[in-house]
This record gives sequence, C-alpha cells and structure tokens, in this order.
Amino acid sequence: MSEGAAIRLAREDDAEIIAEFNVNMAKESENIDLDPKILLRGVKAVFEVPQRGRYFVAVLDDKIVGSLMITTEWSDWRCKNYWYIQSVYVKPEHRRKKIFTTMYNHVRSLAKEDKSECAALRLYVDVDNKKAQSTYESLGMKCHYSLMEEHF
Repeated sequence: MSEGAAIRLAREDDAEIIAEFNVNMAKESENIDLDPKILLRGVKAVFEVPQRGRYFVAVLDDKIVGSLMITTEWSDWRCKNYWYIQSVYVKPEHRRKKIFTTMYNHVRSLAKEDKSECAALRLYVDVDNKKAQSTYESLGMKCHYSLMEEHF
C-alpha cells in the first residue's frame, strides 16, 4: 500500500521541491552533481512551456514525497506519442511503500485512457541501477532498446 498517497499534477509552486528531488536523484542514481540553479530553471521551464512535459507529485499528509515527469516523443511508426517517465524520485523514508507504483499506475491509467494518443510508456534507467530496473520490471516494463548518446 502507498500509505494513502494522492497523485496530482504538479503546480508551478512545486518547482523548488521537484528540483531538490532531481538533484538528489542524480546524485543517488548516477553519482552526478547537478547545478541546483540550472536545474530549478529547467524545472520552471516545463511549467512555462507545457509542451516540454508535465510533472506529477505524490502527496502524503500534505507533503510532497515523490515526483516524476512525463515527456513525449512522436512516433511516425505508430502515429502516436511515446510517453517517457523521467526524473523519478521518492524520498528515502517513503521508499518500498509503493509510492512509485502509485505514481506509475496513475500515469499508466492516463495513458490507457488516451489510447489514440499514447503508444507506450517508456523510461530511461541507468544500466547500473539494478534496484530501479527490478522495480520497473515488476510493473511489467521490459527493456527493448539501448540508448546511445553524445553530450555537448
């Protein structure tokens, strides 16, 4: 059980906690130190231009305990969007209590409601983050692609 966490669309006034979560997530999952000021600007940019994505937050006892972002990518193969789950974070004291599962199921139900628009849910997970991979697999996700990238 998720301890009764409620999932809602994030608001602009949630930007600071979402940015804080993203700093923590990058450090924990990939040992990357992100610049909090740049990250906060990046989070706020999503609220300024909604086509960039949307955040969802998990709220428990009036406190945000988790968040994730959805972005989209057009697929000419499917004539639909893929929804990407990104920037997933749950506060450590709330992990293993189904908070992420509740957030995932919320997003999944929105995607299924919008079958004419959403071809599939996807997410990126670091190759060394076995715990997260196990969580995602337990929800029915499978690995079909490897991601190649070049940073600039």
